[in-house]
Amino acid sequence: MPRIDLQELTDPEHQQYLRDFTSLRDVQLRTRREPAEGLFLAESVEVIRRALESGYVPRSFLVSPHRYAELIDDLPADVPAFVAPSAVVEALTGVDLHRGALGSFVRPEPLSVARLLESLPAGPARLVVLEDIADATNVGAIIRSVAAFGVDGVIVSPNCADPLYRRSVRVSMGTVLHLPWARAVSWPGDLALLQDAGFTVAALALSDDSVPLGAFEAPERLAFLLGTEGDGLSHRAVAGADVVVRIPMAPRVDSLNVAAASAVALWETRILEQ
Repeated sequence: MPRIDLQELTDPEHQQYLRDFTSLRDVQLRTRREPAEGLFLAESVEVIRRALESGYVPRSFLVSPHRYAELIDDLPADVPAFVAPSAVVEALTGVDLHRGALGSFVRPEPLSVARLLESLPAGPARLVVLEDIADATNVGAIIRSVAAFGVDGVIVSPNCADPLYRRSVRVSMGTVLHLPWARAVSWPGDLALLQDAGFTVAALALSDDSVPLGAFEAPERLAFLLGTEGDGLSHRAVAGADVVVRIPMAPRVDSLNVAAASAVALWETRILEQ
């Protein structure tokens, strides 16, 4: 494959490929640029391999010499791989990439909620719905739990962090790359589409009428609704749910981190045989 030494870079076309990897420290810039330019980044050898195995189309790679040696048999022959020492990679990207490997891939169009629902099997199913979760790390951690417990898909609200943002993909261990997910357009109106498809929407929240998780009898088709880190779910989202469920806590603690809460709730209501 075309290995290109960054320290000897002269071709303007190669400079354009490298733009995919610049300004990684600027989260606001990257979260605007990547969807607009139709790309996402996979970080680490393992996640790059998952992206390739899942059929995502690569644009280019940026790797250290050691990681290049690990990946050489996996990388497509017609896609440029820029190879450079860690210090040079850090100067270009703005971050210290301990894992030493980045891949830029063509971003697929997100599914609509209706299309995701059409793709699900009849009968028992599980979904997770995320409202306005701002931290990409939390989104990635939730998706890792989603994959671990056999959940069928994820729906994110219009203002939720990008599941394909580099940190989300990395924290999910690449599981987001083979998991169906959709971005809602009407919020919380799209919850009605789930209910029309036979899902009970269960809001994970604190309220006077909430049902303790251990006493909650999970229906065949269940969608857990999880809210943002600070304020939790909006009143409109809770009003759109069919039931409110809470995880009982010890005194003086009223809630878990949203990613931890998702793991507890999904384990308790799992379909997957363990």
